[in-house]
Amino acid sequence: MKKNIISTDKAPKPLAAYSQAVKVGNMLFVSGQVAIDPETGKLVKGGIKEQTEQVIKNITAIVEAAGGTLENIVKINVYLADKKYYSDFNEVYRRYFTINPPSRTTVEAKPPKEEILVEMDAIAYIEE
Repeated sequence: MKKNIISTDKAPKPLAAYSQAVKVGNMLFVSGQVAIDPETGKLVKGGIKEQTEQVIKNITAIVEAAGGTLENIVKINVYLADKKYYSDFNEVYRRYFTINPPSRTTVEAKPPKEEILVEMDAIAYIEE
């Protein structure tokens, strides 16, 4: 199978040796996204709610660049800097995944930078 690299200016450019997403067949693998605003290249101001909004916007832009929508996501991994953010994170998350949400794993994990409160990666199934 051919490996297609997915890239969009509507999501942050990778800061290291990785692609925003890779599509193989009908499967899309979205790399971990943090709350960087693609227009400014900076982390959004605010707390966990604002960061969660931006992360989901970034994932949405990447999935759309591959021809899908959030409804195509089948699996999400969530990495929270602290478990105390769980309720506020879920408040925002639920607004985007209201019907038939994807499977999900949520763990507490130390981010590469202290100001990053959440990171998410995703897997989507997109019909060709």
